Amino acid sequence: MNFMKTTMLLAALTALFMVLGYSLGGSGGAIIALLVAAGMNLFTYWNADKIVLKMHNAVEVDGSSHPEFYNMVKNLAQRAQLPMPKVYIVDQPQPNAFATGRDPEHSAVAATTGLLKMLSHDEIEGVMAHELGHVKNRDTLIMTMVATIAGAVSMLANFGLFFRDRNAGIAGLMAVLIAPFAAMIVQMAISRTREFGADAAAAQISGKPLSLASALAKISGEAARIPNPVAQRNPAASQLYIVPGGVRQMFSTHPATEDRIAALQAMAQGGGADGWSSRPDELGDMGRLRKPSALDPTR
Repeated sequence: MNFMKTTMLLAALTALFMVLGYSLGGSGGAIIALLVAAGMNLFTYWNADKIVLKMHNAVEVDGSSHPEFYNMVKNLAQRAQLPMPKVYIVDQPQPNAFATGRDPEHSAVAATTGLLKMLSHDEIEGVMAHELGHVKNRDTLIMTMVATIAGAVSMLANFGLFFRDRNAGIAGLMAVLIAPFAAMIVQMAISRTREFGADAAAAQISGKPLSLASALAKISGEAARIPNPVAQRNPAASQLYIVPGGVRQMFSTHPATEDRIAALQAMAQGGGADGWSSRPDELGDMGRLRKPSALDPTR
């Protein structure tokens, strides 16, 4: 059902791209838009990881350069029965993380220096388990494709405001103005359910749902306060992160952080029999300061 829903929403994004092309160039514009959308999907399929990692100037790390972080991801990947992904660090103060790649065999996970500095070992483990959950659920390709097409719709709409055919009339103008909002709605519909799925997968992989809940509580406020240059240049990229920054909840591609935390707490209360930690103090005081993380790359 989730696969069908995603397929239908991706088709809706492509159709929206074609409608926008038609409003700018008639039937020829629609055909060109369809060809462009098909080309973008094909290009993104083979280059999804490269696109996202280059966008963030991510630096690959290994067991020699960052052994604790690398080995953490390695252990989590083994628990999840996944191939070892490539591991990256993004030099950025906003605490965040993301996963990318067309399939589990060609995947990559990344965390920002801000996240590695802020969180405890268990909390980082919960976050990276969430990203591996996206890999396991095969969300990474869809998320990158949606971000690419939604970004293209917005770019084409901005282009159309200045160069559209003046004979297109009010219908053409409305298409140009409405298209970016329609693309955003489709993008949100695809992304929100996938975050809950990745949170649930993280609870299974790490066995510490409350550590992920604690991490979400900590980084959501900081992600809203600290700018993210990549998301500012390309707002469609916000869906890639574990927590989007600087976006009002109404327009967010993610569920409310409070709802995600509540779901994780419910998992923890009923998960003791499966080996999850169900200690009530695991979550602790989400607002209290901790010692610097052992994974801090600048330590």
